[in-house]
Amino acid sequence: AVGTSAPELAVSVGAVLNGQTDIAMGNVVGSNILNVLLILGVSALIAPLVVDRQIVRQEVPVMIGASVLLLVLAQDGRLTMAEGGLLTVLLVAYGSFLVLQARAPSAQTTRPEPASPAAEPRWDDRRLAQMVLIVVGLGLLVLGSHGLVQGAVAIARSFGMSEAVIGLTIVAAGTSTPELAASIAAVLRGQRDMAVGNVLGSCIFNILGCLGISAVVAGAAGLDVAASILNFDIWVMLAAALACLPVFITGREIARWEGGLFVGYLAAYLAYLVLEHRAHDALPVFSTTMMSFVGPLTLVTLVVMMLPRPARA
Repeated sequence: AVGTSAPELAVSVGAVLNGQTDIAMGNVVGSNILNVLLILGVSALIAPLVVDRQIVRQEVPVMIGASVLLLVLAQDGRLTMAEGGLLTVLLVAYGSFLVLQARAPSAQTTRPEPASPAAEPRWDDRRLAQMVLIVVGLGLLVLGSHGLVQGAVAIARSFGMSEAVIGLTIVAAGTSTPELAASIAAVLRGQRDMAVGNVLGSCIFNILGCLGISAVVAGAAGLDVAASILNFDIWVMLAAALACLPVFITGREIARWEGGLFVGYLAAYLAYLVLEHRAHDALPVFSTTMMSFVGPLTLVTLVVMMLPRPARA
């Protein structure tokens, strides 16, 4: 999750240094929305995602808690350097807890034994080679995402899009590409827990790490939060996080139809952003339809998701 969130961190900090705070904030909020609705949705469409019990007990509440904390801290329209420091400290504390948890004796006993201990190791099985691959891969990841984002931002600005909308859409989509690729690859390899953990971990790191470090880098000026993001998009991010709870709390898989529902919600959200940006005449009709039809449908769907259902063998 830290590795695939490296582009979000690089882009957000770079945007702050360039005085583009709306892009930094929009990047994180938009990335979290995409992580849940797009990446979990597409992954579930490929293969139903089995949810580990630890994720239910630990990671989902942490993700929701981080989202709520961001909403509370942003209510005054700014993330101060002190608030950024708080988020960063929470990230370090959470990461340290995960390391200690993974090194606990109970966790050690669950590790699978190597299939062929006597087999000749490949060059990339060595610790030094693995470290080099990680460093080089992360470097290329950041450079590639930076180039993608810079080109996309230049095109978007030529169409008169605001920095907040650019961050929520094009930049967020560009920096979320590694999470999408990693989760799809994990699902195709049968590592479904890794696909889910990647998404949840990225959401947590985006809020605590990307925004925390960005607010610290911003210094005394702090990190401004656009009114449009504060009044709408952060709430969508929190709703996306809460949408995971009914699925995960039942301790079962995320079915394909639920993945399709997540992708459909993302399409509706993006359509709203486009209509709002263009001040389109269809926006009132679209908003009314969303409130009168999609809202009740969502409540019914959440109730259905809460119903216990046996997981696949």
